[in-house]
Amino acid sequence: MSARRPPREQLRLPLTRDVPHGATAFVRSASNAYAVDALAAWPDSAGQVMAICGPAGCGKSHLAAIWAERVGAIPLNGAEAALADPLELEGRPVLLDIAQDADDETLFHLINLAQQDGGALLMVSRPSPRRWQVDVPDLRSRLDAVRVVAMEAPDDTVLSAILAARFAERSITPGDGVIDYLVMRIDRSAAAAATVVERLDAEHRPVNRALARQVLGASDDLFDDAAQDEGGSGLQP
Repeated sequence: MSARRPPREQLRLPLTRDVPHGATAFVRSASNAYAVDALAAWPDSAGQVMAICGPAGCGKSHLAAIWAERVGAIPLNGAEAALADPLELEGRPVLLDIAQDADDETLFHLINLAQQDGGALLMVSRPSPRRWQVDVPDLRSRLDAVRVVAMEAPDDTVLSAILAARFAERSITPGDGVIDYLVMRIDRSAAAAATVVERLDAEHRPVNRALARQVLGASDDLFDDAAQDEGGSGLQP
């Protein structure tokens, strides 16, 4: 893992209340139900600091944005969190996305602020805070004590909903069985779903299974690596 960047000089910048990704519809399924339930009434007596972790494209930032809108949290992002005005954060819930990129001093300060009345800190990252590289012993112990809620890669229910939403955004009505066909053959991520819909749209033809077969046949990067490792039986167009 690369060395962590030193903390930058703190600047008093005005904070936006815009929440990344927007609190649009979120599909609950077995892959995310634990995280959905954990955030439903949080912060609570279980503590003022929580981390949501999971693979790319699992919806963790989307779910966190819904929480942030509900509680009026201030959104921060990665290393840029060091530029936030601490006076604006006191007694406020904070959402820290790409949290592992924040420097040690900033993380330590945000965790401390979360303990104040009205404070809370929701950290979002791929790896668990227990795996982040930090140099401050007190921060290490605090991160190890953080409640971690894991999310899994999108299951069939979530991936189907993502594909349907991406088609709807482009005013595309896919043919019968197209979404089920794609779900079985693309990588299990929101990014892969968006990419395959974009490529289907670019063909300017009715989106049916024949077109999906053609597009997937030329798009190895959309294939599920796990399925390929199992012999590729589910990857043939």
